[in-house]
Amino acid sequence: MSNDVSKNTASAVVERNPTAWMKKNLLTKENLLLLLIVIGVVAGVCLGVGLYGKGLSKRDIMYLGFLGEVFLRMLTALILPLIIASLISGLAALDSKLSGHVGWVTVLYYMSTTFSAVFLGIGMVFAIRPGEYGANDDENRKKGGRPSTVADTFLDLIRSMFPSNLVEACMKKEYTELISPMMISAEPEPEPEFAWNSTNYTIPEQKVAQYINVSGIDIDDPYTWDFTPNVQANGMNIMGLVVFSVAFGIIIGRMGEKGRPLKEFFDALSEAVMLLVHVVMWFSPVGICFLIAAKIVAMDDPEQMFGRIGMYMATVVAGLSIHSFIILPLIYIVFTRKNPLMHFLAVAQALLTAVGTASSAATLPITIANLEDNRHIDSRVTRFVLPIGATINMDGTALYEAVAVLFIAQVNGVSLDAGKIIALSITATAASIGAAGIPQAGLVTMYMVLTAVGLPVNDISLILSVDWLL
Repeated sequence: MSNDVSKNTASAVVERNPTAWMKKNLLTKENLLLLLIVIGVVAGVCLGVGLYGKGLSKRDIMYLGFLGEVFLRMLTALILPLIIASLISGLAALDSKLSGHVGWVTVLYYMSTTFSAVFLGIGMVFAIRPGEYGANDDENRKKGGRPSTVADTFLDLIRSMFPSNLVEACMKKEYTELISPMMISAEPEPEPEFAWNSTNYTIPEQKVAQYINVSGIDIDDPYTWDFTPNVQANGMNIMGLVVFSVAFGIIIGRMGEKGRPLKEFFDALSEAVMLLVHVVMWFSPVGICFLIAAKIVAMDDPEQMFGRIGMYMATVVAGLSIHSFIILPLIYIVFTRKNPLMHFLAVAQALLTAVGTASSAATLPITIANLEDNRHIDSRVTRFVLPIGATINMDGTALYEAVAVLFIAQVNGVSLDAGKIIALSITATAASIGAAGIPQAGLVTMYMVLTAVGLPVNDISLILSVDWLL
């Protein structure tokens, strides 16, 4: 992606007519794809509403959602190459660009605003609770899970950052399993793999009589229970792959000329993966249509779910508005002591282009031209800072993915502990870097975040109906 960014930067030098550039680039394949996705969403909602209550069997619903399942499987297959290639390529190019104090201050600022967007999104979800809209207390507690402690969760998080086998990390993840101090005579029911939390773990009342308390162990204190460390489960160790990719990318950047062959390899791999993402996304209108239709038919209460999705949209929009119109302007005022409104007006063309193209990378030439012509900022600063921002500063994507993941958790009645929230923050930030300013690439990286916190990836269909809009 660094090649694309440099080409866009170079084009800003020769292209000095932002209005003409904007008109030319709004009529793109990406906007045609967006229109087709909207049509697919509308068709899926109409099909699902039309078939709801028609007595479709479980097998019929499976047939209805088959093309959507194929679409999800294609997206899932892209997670691994997308994570590795995009992070290594982006950070290898980034490190070579960091020249002294300005470079590190730029990266620190970008990372700070991204993390602030993630934590703002998390706070908005816990405050509004869109996934629990219209639900009673019993529904909110409908999911059980494996017992866990805060200490075990943090230690598992750190262990996952340093996998002993990178190949195994692509297929397996590990966790600490607590052993209940109760001995059960009957075989316990299987527990969901995607959630474990000591606060919502309960023992069925009908089996209480079958449990025998083990001497010397406090039933109510999980820290006194026996445990089995490093229990393996199916699924990618996202945290380990992210940490390795980040470290490997930085090392390649610091190798200079010796690391150039590796850098060019991962640049090409990243470009190939992104092109493959674009190919897969052309199938998205069909896949999204049947995913939404099958999800609506399978719903117990579609009206309630539509209400939750509406609250989810309101949460995302509110979070983006607070970040864009309160947090960022406050930062601008603190450091410049100037009116942020004048800055917004100066880059209005860039903002409108971003809305039309849904791509920060495509908006880069307009942004450079606006800042140099309207704000008279030194070209050496704009052409150093802005390409880095187009690569790693995806505040909106980070906030959106944090809200979406917690929304899916609430819909499933799953509460995430502190360790999972930290994992969500790190992976949402890494996923926003991996998105690299490409339209709809955030939909792919959403799988990365869901997998990292152990939530079911199939429930991404809940937000597909409004993903194009947000």
